[in-house]
Amino acid sequence: MRRMARKKEIEQERHEEFMKRKLLEGANYATDEPRSAIINRVMCLGIEDADELHKAEQSYGDSWKQRGGVGAFMMAARKMDRIEKQVLGHNYDIFSAMDEDRRPEGILDDIRDLRRYLFLIDAEMCGRGSQDD
Repeated sequence: MRRMARKKEIEQERHEEFMKRKLLEGANYATDEPRSAIINRVMCLGIEDADELHKAEQSYGDSWKQRGGVGAFMMAARKMDRIEKQVLGHNYDIFSAMDEDRRPEGILDDIRDLRRYLFLIDAEMCGRGSQDD
């Protein structure tokens, strides 16, 4: 049990170091305002998501919006449906479901996909100039 906890701790440290590097590589702003650890992680995830979306775009182009707004919504809804199915057995406790499902294609993968789809939808609307930034 102790060995598993230590392995998880090492993996977390590696992830944190990776995220710090990504944040530094992508940072192009200066601020004196300190941010909490969770907000720093959110910033890092945004950078990581942009990198992953760039890779996916090389293969898939803009197929995510090929069928218009309804298709984009349905794409996001399918991911939410998958997440809901996975948390149902955990009384909708998403953290419990994630603790149990450590598969690479598991719930965390679906959460990341959904977040990236929502980023794409948001970016599309910002690009159209029809929403406040």
